[in-house]
Amino acid sequence: MAQIEERKLKKGLSIWQVVGLSVALMAPSMAANINPQGAASAAGRAVPLAFAFAAVGVMFVAYVFVRLTQYFNHSGSVFGFVGATIGPRAGILAGWSLMGTYLSYALVTVLASSIFATSLLQSIGVWNNPPFWAPFVLAAFELVLVWYLAISPAKNSTKILLTVEGATVSLIILITIIVLVKLIGGHGPQGQHFTMSVFSTSKGTTTSSLFLGVVFGFLSFAGFEASATLGEEAKRPRKDIPRAILGTAIFGGVYFIVVTAVEMMGFGTSNKEVAAFIASGSLLGDLGKIYVASWVGNLITVGTIISAFGCALASTVGSARLMYAINRDGVGIPRLTRLSEKHDTPVPATTTVVVGIALIGLLCAAAFGAKPFDEFLWFGTIGTLILLVVYLLATLGTIHLLFISGKVKIPKWEIVLPIIAAAILAYTLYRNVSPYPTGVFAWLPVASGAWILVAIVAVVVRPRIAKRAGEMLTRNEGLLPVESAYDLEHTVESINN
Repeated sequence: MAQIEERKLKKGLSIWQVVGLSVALMAPSMAANINPQGAASAAGRAVPLAFAFAAVGVMFVAYVFVRLTQYFNHSGSVFGFVGATIGPRAGILAGWSLMGTYLSYALVTVLASSIFATSLLQSIGVWNNPPFWAPFVLAAFELVLVWYLAISPAKNSTKILLTVEGATVSLIILITIIVLVKLIGGHGPQGQHFTMSVFSTSKGTTTSSLFLGVVFGFLSFAGFEASATLGEEAKRPRKDIPRAILGTAIFGGVYFIVVTAVEMMGFGTSNKEVAAFIASGSLLGDLGKIYVASWVGNLITVGTIISAFGCALASTVGSARLMYAINRDGVGIPRLTRLSEKHDTPVPATTTVVVGIALIGLLCAAAFGAKPFDEFLWFGTIGTLILLVVYLLATLGTIHLLFISGKVKIPKWEIVLPIIAAAILAYTLYRNVSPYPTGVFAWLPVASGAWILVAIVAVVVRPRIAKRAGEMLTRNEGLLPVESAYDLEHTVESINN
C-alpha cells in the first residue's frame, strides 16, 4: 500500500466500461420490476405517461452533468464539480451527500438481490419456508463478493457490471417483445390488447396524482450519472464521461417508457387489472408466466437478482471513489487515501464502505426490528431524498459556471435548461415530503437531513477543512482549475474536435 501522493488511480477505462457503472447503478432491470407499482398507485393506468414526463426531466438534469464533465474529471464527482464552481464548502456538502446516497443504495440493492434470491430458492424447492432473516444471511455472502469485485481493477468490475446488466435487460426486452406481439394480435389471456390509453389519465386522476407517479419514474433513473466518479480512470474523460451519462439517460428514457407501457397493457387497464398490477411481486416475472411459460418467471427472477447485485457493486464502487477523493483532498482520514499496489484501487475506502453497509443493516435489524424489506424501503427513500439535493447543488453549480462566472461562452438561451432542471428537482423533492409521511416513514426525511447536516456543521465549525479542500481541488491534476475563459474555451474546442 502507498500514499496517494505516490500512487494515483490508473487510467485505461474505455467508454463501454465507463457506461457499465452508470447502467449498473441505474439498474434498469430491477427498477422495471419495482418502481412502476408505486407510480400506478398514484397515476393509475398512466404509468408510461408518468415515466415519459420523468424521462424528459432527467434529460434536463443530464444536461447539467454533461456540461460539468466536459470541463472537469474528478473521482469525487459532484465533490469536485460543485467545489470548483460554487466553492469548497458546497463541494464538501455535495460529495458527502452523494456518498450517503450511494451507501444507501448499496444496502438497498444488496438486500433486494437477497430478497429475490430467497424467493427463488423457495420457488424451486431448495429452501422451503425460509425464516424472515434468510435474506440477511444471503446478503452477507453477497457483500463479501461485492467487496472482492470492488477492490479488483475497475476495468474488470465495470466489464462485469455491463455484461450482467446487459444480459438481464436483453431478457426483459425479449419478454416485452413477445407480450407486445400477443397484445397487438389480440391474444391477451383475459382480453388484454394493445391500447394507447396507457398514455392518458383515467377519470378522477388529477395532475397532482400524475406527478406523484412521475416521482417514481424519476427515481428509476437514479445513478445514471455514476460514471462521473470514474473521471480519473477513463482514457478520454472529457469525451467519454459526458457521452456515457447522456447515452445512459437516453437509453433509460426509451427503455422505461416502452417496458412500462407493455407491462400496463399486459396486465390490463381496468381498475381491477391496475390493482393486480400494483399487487404484483415481479411485474415482468408475472408477465413471463402469463404470456410465455411458468419457468420464465424464475428466469426473470434470476435476472433481477443479478441486476440488483450489479447495482450494489456499482454503488460500492461509486461510494468508495467518493470517500477516497474527499479524504485525499484534505477533509478526513489519510489512511483512506491509500491505493492498492497490485490493483491501484482504493482498498481501505472500499473496505470501510462494505463494513459500514453491514453494520448499518445489522443495527437497524437489532435496534428497530427491521425486516429486509423494511430496510429496502427505508434506505431507498433516504438515499433518494439526499440525491435530489445533490442534483440540485450540481445544477446550481452549472448555472454559476456557465452563466454567472463569465468564464464560458455559450448561447445564453441554454440557461433555460438548468433552470428547468432545478424546478423539476425542487418539485420532485417537495412531492416526497408533502404531504409529510406518517409512522416510521416520518423519520426518513429526518435521517436524510441529518446526514446532510453533518457536512454543514463540519464546514461551519472547522472552516480550515473547506480551505484545505479548496487548495487541494485546484492543485489536483485530475481537476481542471477554472481560472480563465481561455481554459474552458480551449477544452470545449478540443471536445468538439
